[in-house]
This record gives sequence, C-alpha cells and structure tokens, in this order.
Amino acid sequence: MQRAIAGYHQDEEGDWVAELSCGHDQHIRHRPPFQLREWVLDAGKRDALLETPLDCPLCDRAELPDSLQLVRTSPQWDEHTMPAGLKRSHRIAVGTWGRIVVHEGHLRFAARTEPALNVIVGPGSTQAIPPDVEHDVQPLDQVCFSIDFLSIPEKRAGCNDVTGEEPPELGGETACWAHLLCPECGTVLDGGPHLENCRSADGH
Repeated sequence: MQRAIAGYHQDEEGDWVAELSCGHDQHIRHRPPFQLREWVLDAGKRDALLETPLDCPLCDRAELPDSLQLVRTSPQWDEHTMPAGLKRSHRIAVGTWGRIVVHEGHLRFAARTEPALNVIVGPGSTQAIPPDVEHDVQPLDQVCFSIDFLSIPEKRAGCNDVTGEEPPELGGETACWAHLLCPECGTVLDGGPHLENCRSADGH
C-alpha cells in the first residue's frame, strides 16, 4: 500500500526517516551498495520528493502508528444494532485510523490490503483499520463491539497519498464516523456517488 511522504526527521543515529501520511515512519537510509538513496543526503532533493508515495508494509499489516490521538468512540453495537453499512465494503477517511474493540462474541474483519486481511476478532481483542482502505465487518455470533477513531497528526493527514490534494471535508469532522455511512451501500456520505444499485441513491 502506498502512502505519501509528509516530512522527514533523523533518528538518534543520524539516519533519515520518512514521515508518511498514514502516521507511520520509514527509514530511507543511503547505504551503498545495498541501499542506494543518495537523494536523502540533499535537503533540496528531499523536499522535491515530498508527497511522493512509498510502499508502507505496516499499513498492509494494519499496524497502528504510535502518534495517533483518540478523537471519538462509537456507541457499543451488537449484531442487530450495528449499522448495515459496516457489513458492506466501505472506507475510513484519509487522516484517520479506526480500531475495532470487541467486548463480547466474535467478528470477521476483511480488508483489501496487499495481501488481503481476513481475521477473526474475539472478546478482549482489537483490530486496526487503516485509512482509505476498503473493508467490511461481519458478526459471527452474538457480539458486542465499538470502534475508536484516531486522528493522524495534522501535518501528515493534510498530505494526500498520491495527488497532493487536500482530503475532503466531512461535515467539519476529521473522520468518516459510522453515522456518516450510507446504511444501504456503506459509502461515506460526503457528497460523492453511492455504490451501484444503492436504493438510497434513488431516494428510496
């Protein structure tokens, strides 16, 4: 999964680290002949590569970054009260991570990462949801769960992964909360199109 470079810093050993838009850090060492990144030694060349994408294996493994801040927690849902849109393919907005917290029962979480994730989350366990990744959640039995929404630092979140454009505003929120999902097709209600054959798109 590709994420944009939002900034840089040096670690305690003086090696350069790319700060990615997803909140993760990634070393970008120049250690010839095995790692050839001479551009990291030049400030002008580093700046020229801001907002260019790098592969982020930590996002593919859905590992939460360290620098996140809890913004909001959803209500506790069960298999009957959970929003129908969570069961269909949908995304959390750029700039925000999700964290499923299962209190009772079991859920299946599937995400279109590379490789795809398909895991069962049991009581007392959590599952991270990367930003801007298609995923769905399916109850496997009687279940009680909630979702935490965690924000990426503003400096990084304002950097779009590929285009460099600002992320869309979602009603003044920093994330697409569950109540901003279409109950029929699961799309984020940010003014964009609904998924094909969605009855809500037709006003039904």
